[in-house]
Amino acid sequence: MITFETNLRVRYAETDQMGYVYYGNYATYFEVGRTDALRSLDTSYQKLEASGVMMPVVELKCKYIKPAKYDDLLTIKTIVEELPTTRMYFKYEVYNRQGILLCIGETTLAFIDMKLNKPMTCPAWLTEKFELAMNQKNS
Repeated sequence: MITFETNLRVRYAETDQMGYVYYGNYATYFEVGRTDALRSLDTSYQKLEASGVMMPVVELKCKYIKPAKYDDLLTIKTIVEELPTTRMYFKYEVYNRQGILLCIGETTLAFIDMKLNKPMTCPAWLTEKFELAMNQKNS
């Protein structure tokens, strides 16, 4: 298992009339965490797409525990518990500056061959990056 952390400040445009983060924005926060996780492994969606692979989200789960508010500094923890296969699973925990858990979530992404528009196995080079990170974490 590996965990990545990203900090993000809630912008005014992300809040509703009550000053709370609009619930739909958590999917975007999860994407920020996921993108930063890939970047920390020296890769990106851009590199995947350039190699002919896309990763659409096929499932999203979100449980709201407490509201985030305008100008809160959030920590998004992105957790990968297992190596990717034809799908990749991410878990998320969103905390405020005081360390209070605000939200938990999960996404499932599929690996799609862009030429064939069909599911495929995760590219070996990406699996190796996650495997190396997991091995370093466990040693």
